[in-house]
Amino acid sequence: MSVIKKKLHHQCQCSSCKQAIRNAAAKEHQAINQVVSLLHEKGRRQFAGLLALQWGRGGVVRISVITGLSRPTIRRGRDEVQRKEHQAEGERVRQRGAGRKLVEKNNPKS
Repeated sequence: MSVIKKKLHHQCQCSSCKQAIRNAAAKEHQAINQVVSLLHEKGRRQFAGLLALQWGRGGVVRISVITGLSRPTIRRGRDEVQRKEHQAEGERVRQRGAGRKLVEKNNPKS
């Protein structure tokens, strides 16, 4: 029997979502979190940055409350969107060599 893991999306913590689940703002926030849950880390960061740009002043804090992403992450995504990053990176999400080290390298005794 296979177990399917369902990726849960963040529950918005804003006052309108806490008061009523079915209002327009709550539906918009649920849709944003559903999209964010489908993206990889770079796409998630840039999507949040784009929304923060569109919402203007206070957008970073607002997106942080809605998505649960940190404010520095959203600012970084906003800067990446404004900078129009080069396509030379290809399909890589992280820089070469980034991420966790292999278990074999962390524990040489094994």
